[in-house]
Amino acid sequence: MKPEFTVDDIDRSIVDQLRINGRATNQQIADKLGLTATTVSARIRRMEDANQLRVVAVSDFSAHGYNVLMEVAIEVDGRAASEVAEELAKFPEVFAAHVVTGRYDIDMLVVLHDFEELPSLLLDKFSKVRGIRSMLPTIAVDVIKYKFDVAPIEDRGNA
Repeated sequence: MKPEFTVDDIDRSIVDQLRINGRATNQQIADKLGLTATTVSARIRRMEDANQLRVVAVSDFSAHGYNVLMEVAIEVDGRAASEVAEELAKFPEVFAAHVVTGRYDIDMLVVLHDFEELPSLLLDKFSKVRGIRSMLPTIAVDVIKYKFDVAPIEDRGNA
């Protein structure tokens, strides 16, 4: 049995520094927090081993020429929603696919280079996936928040 993992203020401070600059070295983080690089390294490794922390690179889709962001809500019939979602997730235009509750069964975020790709995506690609009963595409006209560093790191031992 694994020992219970607890997150403390030092762990939270390290995570905050990584959110500011995910490429910061352990020594840079240590200097800002008054710790040693060895301590920072050990704590990052401990949080990673406990699945409490994952450091990833995030790319802005518009920097890669994607100018259309769209949500597609999908209603499924005659097939498991998870199977349909897995098949749809294989399309390169889909960068997030979720099985959800409510009126629709699947919610996806899709990016396109331009609007001319929309008919082909919906009519030639998505509509060929067995089990899709209906699709409701909605185009984002303005992105208010697009952040990946919002997941809180909390001590769940006291919850």
